[in-house]
Amino acid sequence: MQPTQATTSPPSTSYIQIDALKTGSALSEAAEAAPSGCGTTGGSGKASCGSSGGPDDMPQEIWDKVKNHPCYSEEAHHHYARMHVAVAPACNIQCNYCNRKYDCSNESRPGVVSQKLTPDQAVKKVLAVASEIPQMTVLGIAGPGDSLASPAKTFETFRQLAEKAPDIKLCLSTNGLALPKYVDEICKYNIDHVTITINMVDPEVGAKIYPWIFWEHKRVTGIEAARILHEQQMLGLEMLTARGVLTKINSVLIPGVNDEHLIEVNRAVKARGAFLHNIMPLISAPEHGTYFGLNGQRGPTAQELKAVQDACAGGANLMRHCRQCRADAVGLLGEDRSEEFTLDKIEEMEVVYDLDKRKSYQDKVEEERVAQHEAKLAALAESAATEADDGMKVLVAVATKGGGRVNEHFGHVTEFQVFEVSSSEALFVGHRRVDLYCQGGFGEDEQLPSIVRAINDCHAVLVAKIGACPKDELKQAGIEPIDQFAGEFIEKAALDWFADYRARIARGEIEHKARGDASIRQGAFTAEAAA
Repeated sequence: MQPTQATTSPPSTSYIQIDALKTGSALSEAAEAAPSGCGTTGGSGKASCGSSGGPDDMPQEIWDKVKNHPCYSEEAHHHYARMHVAVAPACNIQCNYCNRKYDCSNESRPGVVSQKLTPDQAVKKVLAVASEIPQMTVLGIAGPGDSLASPAKTFETFRQLAEKAPDIKLCLSTNGLALPKYVDEICKYNIDHVTITINMVDPEVGAKIYPWIFWEHKRVTGIEAARILHEQQMLGLEMLTARGVLTKINSVLIPGVNDEHLIEVNRAVKARGAFLHNIMPLISAPEHGTYFGLNGQRGPTAQELKAVQDACAGGANLMRHCRQCRADAVGLLGEDRSEEFTLDKIEEMEVVYDLDKRKSYQDKVEEERVAQHEAKLAALAESAATEADDGMKVLVAVATKGGGRVNEHFGHVTEFQVFEVSSSEALFVGHRRVDLYCQGGFGEDEQLPSIVRAINDCHAVLVAKIGACPKDELKQAGIEPIDQFAGEFIEKAALDWFADYRARIARGEIEHKARGDASIRQGAFTAEAAA
């Protein structure tokens, strides 16, 4: 299929200042300007209905596509695993925030891989992982370059997997430059989830992000490059929507470059049928070697990221549980088991791809997911019946290793999940990577300040267990360490803590105080921490 003229409209330039977003002013104007409702044909315009919604929020055929897809469903990401295979090394654009690294095992961010694979090697790896991790339901190709800049390798991998592992959902990620050309091929292999990275709808903004693109056998630079990329992205998104393919839009929030512009991006992609919009923080530490990192471009703080996400509520459905995964990630979101499945280890494995066994295991996982959902609804109903809504909202950090439960020791956490809790809801709003506190069986006190900085905007941290020293440090920082909800579902635990917190305030035992901002950990994730 050859691309046709893009049906784009001139982007709006009515930006909203980031300080206004953080204080809440100007939001009503932005919300009124954006189209209302869900990005699908179902739902009711909730801030995250595509990611946290259930079967009552969307048509059955959409629910069947997302219910066990950890990237498209916030509930599913607690229970189901995904993997990426690195078969697409080439890229047709240059991004100022990207530096692809091969043979790299100590970083967790897009564009990084330990091993590049051939399609045959990738298929063998997928079958091995799926036999060992039966809750792995999704296979994605996300680079380490662009999946559609190496189309032969990408689609040969999908062709083989469609035959050998028909129960696994197939996904690809792309910058969108070559997307219109390959929509037919995408549909041919039933790839019904596509992620497009769209950081701008104004070429003047885009020229600050993309130095060049490779288009029609030549390098194009500046505003012209950004204009071509924008038109191809919009056309590709429209074509996928017309074919019933679910699309997720990734946008990198770059302070001072596109932060105020992402509301326009959200509006534009929703108008073209995007199912989800994932606004994620820029990773720009100098050690990553990117143009932005080497030239002092900072990433957003936690409050800045949340302010932009909140400002987009009511537009395209928001995804807030992205982990900005490596191009060879394996496991649940937030964990990486790729070192268990290197090519040399796979050679020693006896791979038996048993569809019945996988289905039986996933049926049990689904029972747990349903139990989590029902517990959440029950907790919300109880809270609504017993608590008067005074508008108070606080953030709570949660230590979890999966299953939607408070089930991780404070010392073993490499990331906290963060929920915004009020009397009427416990809404997942993001995650925070942290340095591992326990090292070799002992608490590493030097790590505590960085952990506190990562959750400094939270009023409490829910853990399965915590030692006396970190408990005291957290209290001194104004963060309540809570360990009495070990094993409980997160939403119920968070709502129960919040009810007690409000009761203590009412009795005059404590005073409610606003928390400060928090830092977002950059993408490095060391092998030592994983161990």
